[in-house]
Amino acid sequence: MTVVGSPLWLWTSRAVSSAVASGNLAVILKAYRSEAGLTQAALASVLGYDTTYISMLENGRRVITDVPTLRRVAYHLGLPPHVLGVTDHSDADFISMIKFAESTIRLASVARESGHSAEAINELWPLVWRLEARLAQGHADHAAVRLLGQARAMLGVALGDVLPEENLASAARWTGRALALATRLDDIDLLVRALRVHGNELRKIGKKPAATVRLQRAADVAPASERGAVLIPLARTLAELGDVEQFDIAIIGLQRFVDSNHGTPLVNSFVMREVHLRGLLVTGRLHEAIRLAEADVPDATGVAPQWQTIERVTVAEVFRASGDQAAASEALLQSIATAESTRLPHQIQRAMRAARGSLPEIEAAGAAALRRLHLTLPAA
Repeated sequence: MTVVGSPLWLWTSRAVSSAVASGNLAVILKAYRSEAGLTQAALASVLGYDTTYISMLENGRRVITDVPTLRRVAYHLGLPPHVLGVTDHSDADFISMIKFAESTIRLASVARESGHSAEAINELWPLVWRLEARLAQGHADHAAVRLLGQARAMLGVALGDVLPEENLASAARWTGRALALATRLDDIDLLVRALRVHGNELRKIGKKPAATVRLQRAADVAPASERGAVLIPLARTLAELGDVEQFDIAIIGLQRFVDSNHGTPLVNSFVMREVHLRGLLVTGRLHEAIRLAEADVPDATGVAPQWQTIERVTVAEVFRASGDQAAASEALLQSIATAESTRLPHQIQRAMRAARGSLPEIEAAGAAALRRLHLTLPAA
């Protein structure tokens, strides 16, 4: 027998989740019918009752106390049995897992920012699998779906760190799945994060117009405390599209954010310098880029390793464009060393691409690093 409606979405709105939180079967039945668009007769047919009995349940004139019956009702409504006061071993196990899920996601985030994205993925896979399986069985609530959205987003970002360039579409698919959940929930923080990470992964695989749409939407709805994290990928995308005016506006906004907030591994002077450098270079302002590249480098303490490798590649590209091959070579070697030690293959590939045509020793060093990571380059 199947659950009516879409079990994935049925109980995820805040209005309906408040009915679930009440534990009152009468309130829950009314909310279920409203969300699923069912008449009392249709719900009666699903549950195997007559319409009059459903009406009495909803009006509180009848109460179900029989445990097997409550378990059956919970199954057909797509609810965990504990919502109706029924203890269930597998359900109790799931409740325990939910309690630790946020910690798992938080620790995965810390691992990624510390340069251990592979470890973050290993932590996230089991959590995502269990949440996906639970929802596929028709058991959903707002908290579980929100956690799945967070886990999908973090998994996609971590995959985007460790996958080689030719496989980065997988990261975009996972962040896209996070966005699919976020758009159905009344949760602005999750929506902003999903828009941001999905937009950035789309940028990385070359879908820049689509990335801009998502990142601009994130910037429009983000609370002030999250705006800086959105402006970073938005500025990068605008520069790559050649939109000088909007790029400069984004950089001004980012500078104001950095000046008014304490630094984080994602939003700080070091990261902003890299974004600004690359933007100046790709929008044809080489002299300004050289001046910035030659200026003192902000403190990189606490900055995620992936940003440190990205910054070295960008600096190398500026020096190469200025004709300083020695400085470019030194920066690229630093980037490859950091990327190999933190297992970031597509950053090694970026360094090799930056060296292509004039720095064969860098290409050779990058290829050797990829081999040590047990990766091979795709055929040209």
